[in-house]
Formats: sequence, structure tokens, C-alpha cells
Amino acid sequence: MIRIAIIGTGGMANGHAENFKKIPAVKLVAACDVVDGKAADFAKRHGIPASAVFTDVDKLLKNIEFDAVSVVTTDAGHAPISLKCVAAGKHVLCEKPLATNYADAKKMADAAKSKGVINMVNFSYRNSSAIHKAAQIVRSGALGRIMHVEAAYRQSWLASKAWGDWRDNTSWLWRLSSKHGSMGVLGDIGVHILDFASYAAGDISSINCLLKTFDKVKGNKFGEYVLDANDSAVMTVKLANGAIGTIHTSRWQTGYANCLELFIHGDKGAIHINLDKSFSELEICKGKDVHKRVWKTVKCGKTPNIYQRFIKSIKTGKNDQPDFARGAAIQKVIDACFKSDRRGRFVVI
Repeated sequence: MIRIAIIGTGGMANGHAENFKKIPAVKLVAACDVVDGKAADFAKRHGIPASAVFTDVDKLLKNIEFDAVSVVTTDAGHAPISLKCVAAGKHVLCEKPLATNYADAKKMADAAKSKGVINMVNFSYRNSSAIHKAAQIVRSGALGRIMHVEAAYRQSWLASKAWGDWRDNTSWLWRLSSKHGSMGVLGDIGVHILDFASYAAGDISSINCLLKTFDKVKGNKFGEYVLDANDSAVMTVKLANGAIGTIHTSRWQTGYANCLELFIHGDKGAIHINLDKSFSELEICKGKDVHKRVWKTVKCGKTPNIYQRFIKSIKTGKNDQPDFARGAAIQKVIDACFKSDRRGRFVVI
């Protein structure tokens, strides 16, 4: 039996809990949240004993026997909490972004490696079999030399109430405030599309990024929340393989709920993924179809989700991807984005 503790019991934590409960020989044994009463409600919902509810991570580590932890706090809590858990010998699945800066992310990766614990970052769109197939196709050389990349992550919850009204929910409001631990859309979902695109197309070598925070309410303050975190990010990238491309993300892309899309163009073929349409299919244009501009659908089968891969890694002792080292590499790109926005020019990764 692998015993799991959940630290941070907001909306995302429910997804972690439900996915772990579906895996045989896995048991949720503890919950922790700094907000008094929040962890207790979460524990009741997921069958965790009231005696295993905490508001302090140190007390959790001291009083409960467990094997692994999901860290599902706000961004600013990821590094300090994960480092405490790693030091205690716990396996860690951490939400993204791995940290709020590359130095902390690297410290996490180094600590996990030194301690020998399983470590993964929740780049949840690796749950798509299409992205794994795309990476395989690119690495096989079937698309030839990669020339151009386009990637986008589109959300509209600042313009639409499809997910509810952000003004009424702290799980949305904190994402708009740097003082509440948010890195804005860049750290929240930009981190996903940067991983998604570069995993398949190739590593990013330099980046030019423009960030924008739009006015939302008078004075850009809503209760205790100062709404200063970025809402939109537009990036021009150069890849280590010589390709160039664009990556963008926004919470103002009206008409979209949660859409990830990726194009990879080579001199012998191209791939298109749209996760709004399918997590397990991609479109490809290659060979003779290039001259006719014909796209064909490729079924990509199934892939284990990150929770299943995390548990398998613990059982086998073989750390699956994406690990903390990958999370740190993407954090380095995020840091470069902020630096580029301040300087108004390309920054080498």
C-alpha cells in the first residue's frame, strides 16, 4: 500500500485525490492546508480521517506515516514545502510551476536527486498520447528538419462565466495576484504550453516575450487581492534545432474554455494537435501528401496519466518523466520570459 498525503486542498487537489483513489493499492492518509477548516472539508470529502488533518506541514511530517505527497498549494508554496518533504524522504508530485524562480527549482531537482526520492511535476497535458506520438515522430526524422512551430493555450475565464465568475471564487482570484503567490498566466498555463511545445518540437534556446496585465476592476484591486499578475503572454522562440516559432497564452481568448493547440512544421512534413478535439489523435501531412496539402488523422492509443506514472515510479524505483529536472528546465524558460519582458529583447536560455 502506497500512502499519500495531500498538501494544499483547493480545487486542483480534488483532481489529485480522485485520480489517486482510482489506483489499486494507493490510499489517501492525510490532508494539510494553511486555511483553517479547508483541509477538514477536503478530508471528509475524500475519506481521510479527521485525526490526519493539519494546517502545518511540519506537524504533518512529524505525526503521520506516509510514503508520498502531492503538493497542490499556490505557486509560492511549491519549493519550500517540496524541499521539506524531500528532506524527510518522501516521494513528491508537485503542481506546476515547479517554483517561482529557476534557482529554487534547481535546488528542488538537486535535492530530490541527492535524496533518491521519486519526483515529478504535474505537466498534466503529458496525459495526452498525441503529444508522446508527436515527439516520437519528430525524433524519428519523419518530418525532416524542423522549421517552424506554433503553439497556443487559450482560456477565457476573465471574459466568460463558463467556469463561474472569477470575482466570487478565491481559487481564481489568487491567480491574478502576485502577492498571493501567482506568476500570472505565464506561470499558471504558459508553463504547460512551453512544456507541451518543446517536449515535441525541441528545446527552446532563446526567447522574446511580451507580458500584459489588463485593467479588470477600478483600481485593479478586489478585496484583499491586488490584480497585478499578467493575463496574456506572447512569445517568439528560437529552438536549439534551428527552428523558430511563436507561443502564446491568455485568459482573455473569448470563445475558448481550455484549448491547447500545437503545429510543428518540418521540410518533409507537419503535425497538428488540438486537445479540444482529441487527447489521443493528431493530424499529419507528410510524404506525397505534402504536395497535395492533405492531412490525415493518426490514432495514438492510450498513455498512463501522471498519477499512474508517479505510483509506478515509486513501485519500480525508476523515475518517469516529467521530473523535477524537467520542471526546472521549463522554469528557466519562464524566468527568461520575465527578463525578456523587462528588457524588451531576446534572452538566451
